[in-house]
Amino acid sequence: MADPRFYSSSGPFSLKALAELSGAKLNTGADSGVMIRDVAPLERARPEELSFLDNVKYLQSFQDSEAGACIVRSRHVDRAPHGMALLISGNPYRAYALVAQAFYPVLPSSGRISPSANVAQTAEIGTGSEISPGAVVGEYVRIGANCRVDANAVVGPGVEIGDATVIGASVSLSHSIIGARVTIHPGARIGQDGFGFAIDPAGHVKVPQLGRVLIHDDVEIGANTTIDRGSGPDTEIGAGCWIDNLVQIADNVTLGEGCVIVAQAGVSGSTKLERQVVAGGQSGFAGHLTIGAGARVAAKCGVIQDVPAGATIGGTPAQPIRDWHRQTVLLRRMVREKEKRSDG
Repeated sequence: MADPRFYSSSGPFSLKALAELSGAKLNTGADSGVMIRDVAPLERARPEELSFLDNVKYLQSFQDSEAGACIVRSRHVDRAPHGMALLISGNPYRAYALVAQAFYPVLPSSGRISPSANVAQTAEIGTGSEISPGAVVGEYVRIGANCRVDANAVVGPGVEIGDATVIGASVSLSHSIIGARVTIHPGARIGQDGFGFAIDPAGHVKVPQLGRVLIHDDVEIGANTTIDRGSGPDTEIGAGCWIDNLVQIADNVTLGEGCVIVAQAGVSGSTKLERQVVAGGQSGFAGHLTIGAGARVAAKCGVIQDVPAGATIGGTPAQPIRDWHRQTVLLRRMVREKEKRSDG
């Protein structure tokens, strides 16, 4: 059970209701009227709670679990403990996410504007939007309905924010147009200057950054991530992108729909990631590249040239993942052979 000091459960729900909202199928013989009070990990779940199995590494935990119900794939049904109700799904993790959202929905905006918030008279605040203590909302800002601007966030002049968007504590926004249902976690910095200057031995000359950041609907941006505004063209984050904590997105970058960028990755200026690209943690992209749709980039990968659509790459410099694995194995063998010769 989640700590009630921080989380408030909306349960209980019947097994029938949970099956319907998750798209799972209740196994034959299970009582659809049984009430489930909460979700919990396999190891800690109790008879009135639901868990899930998505990774075979946890098969033993599943077999030992006391959970009253579990979301599983059909191939694991026969491994379930006696008496456990099963919700059968082709994607248990997704089904669990939908169930967990039902138990722990996002808290709605209170619609209250704190007296200690600094909101410009020219700002437009939509119906039901909440502005927390210490937040600053600049001139001519437009905030949609049912938004939340958390404590000490700064929304710079002219910024536009769509409906049902959450701006976390201490976030700073400038030169940005932000869509609906976007979540920006605490400490993110969006719309600041890009790293643009002309190199000169007599002293580098700053290039004015005259673009914007365009963030489309249903995007999630992690804590302490930075997204620079464009130098002339805009920096653009496509609909449905998920960006982890501590990611750097440089000026003029374009992310297509549904990209996933994992923690500490960095994308240099004017590089384009087409739709559904996944970039692993600490991967890095040189500037002015095109990464094709559906490409997969391994963690710590250094990308210095264009990547074709659907490719999976790894290593530094980046190369097809199988080539990288072969080289790693070959290098390991060479080191071992050298050690053997030295020992001999």
